[in-house]
Amino acid sequence: MDRFSWSNGLLEINETLVIQQRGIRLYDGDDKAKLDSGVALLSTHRLIWRDVKNHECCIAMPLSQIVFFEEQAAGIGKSAKIIIHLHATPANKETGPYQHSKYSFIKLSFKEHGQIEFHRRLTEEMTQKRWESTPASQPIPTATGSQTGRTRAVGIVGIERKIEEKRKETDKNISEAFEDLSKLMVKAKEMVELSRSIANKIKDKQGNITEDETIRFKSYLLSMGIADPVTRETHGSGTHYHMQLAKQLGDMLQVPLEERGGMMALTEVYCLVNRARGMELLSPEDLVNACKVFESLKLPLSGVMVVQLQSHSEEEMISSALDNVSDKGSLTAEEFAKLLGLSVLLSKERLLLAEKMGHLCTDDSVEGLRFYPNLF
Repeated sequence: MDRFSWSNGLLEINETLVIQQRGIRLYDGDDKAKLDSGVALLSTHRLIWRDVKNHECCIAMPLSQIVFFEEQAAGIGKSAKIIIHLHATPANKETGPYQHSKYSFIKLSFKEHGQIEFHRRLTEEMTQKRWESTPASQPIPTATGSQTGRTRAVGIVGIERKIEEKRKETDKNISEAFEDLSKLMVKAKEMVELSRSIANKIKDKQGNITEDETIRFKSYLLSMGIADPVTRETHGSGTHYHMQLAKQLGDMLQVPLEERGGMMALTEVYCLVNRARGMELLSPEDLVNACKVFESLKLPLSGVMVVQLQSHSEEEMISSALDNVSDKGSLTAEEFAKLLGLSVLLSKERLLLAEKMGHLCTDDSVEGLRFYPNLF
């Protein structure tokens, strides 16, 4: 505490208020000081403490005196604290409430919370060290150069003026950030449109591109996502929202369904769609409701527990299962899944359906369930 000097609490020229916090108790090391309840003001140059009852009691310490600081979490009946470790007392220090102290650190006790933000702003000031680049004793240069300084802001009015300037600067920074975000969103849409154009060219020239390159490029497209996903904010809620969502799903899922044998489990669809939508995630309920209106909108998709192409009728699925099993002699569900690019669960359902209709028969052994053409 002997690093603090008496102060009038006014901000000097070039000094800017950063943050203030009420309900601060000062500790001299581990001992409670008589400075029980006050306001802590952090400026670009100093740490200031003012008693809330006795406004004449105001002390300040240069930030250059701080070595490092750390947080102390709140406990039962104890408030959170910031422990500030200090350099040795300078020889030319002005008088203060303590002439000598056995401790080389102080504590700020936050009885009304606010320690997280105060710690963050103190970290910023100690990192930037603005007191070195703009000493408080220097006058502020003006645009015309005709003045050598300005009148120092006094008391509460000066503090409020500094806070207002800080608020305007923050508003400006936020506005610029949102402008940059808008530009980024426009650029992202352009990238997605470009990727679609390239994808069409790849499709037209399939013979000149290897399978690995095609797979890799498709993964890039999936990561880029949907350019303009249907959301409740853009299309409202209820039936209209689910109809627009169903149309977008119809466009998006047709190619993946064709690549997976015409059928996908709803869980797989959910993961595929949400990965493509990026931050605009879709709820399971909205996905199910959108799938329910596929047929009423006459889209080339159908189903709720699974999503499949309309062209894939039950007879065609049975015929496909029989043809594949006949060609290979016999198949397990895992082998059939690998052939068609389906999940194992859906592959097994197809094979069991063909067995139920009398086209296949099974052999259940140690190897597992194997399907054969029914010759009986």
